[in-house]
Amino acid sequence: MSVRMAGFALLVAGAAPAFAQAPLPAALTPARTPLTTALAPIPGAKTAGVLDPDQNYLAPGVTPDAAFAAFQRGYYVTALREAMKRIADDPNDAPAMTLVGQLYRDGLGVRRSPEEAVRWHRLAADRGDPPGAFALALAYLRGEGVPRDAQAAIPYLELAAAAGHAAATYNLGMLAIEASPPDLAKAAALFRRAADLGDVDAAYALGLQYLQGRGVTRDGGRAAQWLKRAADDNLAAAQIEYAIQLFNGDGVARDEATALRYLRKAAATNNPVAANRLARALAAGRGGPKDVLEAMKWHILARVAGVRDDTLERQLDGLSPADRASVEEAVRRHIGGPALRAP
Repeated sequence: MSVRMAGFALLVAGAAPAFAQAPLPAALTPARTPLTTALAPIPGAKTAGVLDPDQNYLAPGVTPDAAFAAFQRGYYVTALREAMKRIADDPNDAPAMTLVGQLYRDGLGVRRSPEEAVRWHRLAADRGDPPGAFALALAYLRGEGVPRDAQAAIPYLELAAAAGHAAATYNLGMLAIEASPPDLAKAAALFRRAADLGDVDAAYALGLQYLQGRGVTRDGGRAAQWLKRAADDNLAAAQIEYAIQLFNGDGVARDEATALRYLRKAAATNNPVAANRLARALAAGRGGPKDVLEAMKWHILARVAGVRDDTLERQLDGLSPADRASVEEAVRRHIGGPALRAP
């Protein structure tokens, strides 16, 4: 998935430092739907025999489909051959066309060709296939095989969204934000629909809108509800935002110990913003015992990734040589390589 790195500012002042939130992301990030999800059949479709990618078996009573089964097993040449057989039997077999387009887009079993992928995905989309329409929309959004053109993507996103495609619905919300002028209320409605369909990025985006009162009435409680959903689905940016709400008691009961746990989870994904916020909390003793050396470890990891923090840097400069050596060793253990020495 595409991870949004929020630009939060953690403000520590006196005995009760405040945690500030990030702006709503403005840049469109095409959805990160995995192949096995993007190619999954809609109910009743001819491809209803797709293997469960996690379990590698068919549900009881489901007839296997050779093309999609081969694809999900990684037999891409076989998948292409079987899909082309399907198309020969039925020139309007849109799901098979989507599969062929996917193979060309990613160079699986064939020479990679974004242009050929677009051709097949357009054939599928013109026959009403939601995954094919979504794939064609992403090609327009990314400029892969066609010139980049967000407006050209919209009708294909709408086709997929109408069939309940969560990622397509989310991207329509992002396009509503990028419109001139932005339509934030429309974006919120689309994010809610996508979040209800299980899209974690949409839950995060909707949570930010409630947090900031953009397109909706500001509501810390609703913000926390959506941000927690995304945080519990392991989206690091949402973990940071929800932790900040817990630190501040904004829309939720103040719970610094839980907030610290969410920051640790986010920092464990190598998110430098989370590393910086965790360092700040540990240095101040927020959510648990004060631990300056552990804080400095996370500070160095965040700094190497480009997050500057003069307050923490002054604390690092004030360490004894022995403590600095301990911090450098902790960094080395964390990254599994030579210590990153602080200048």
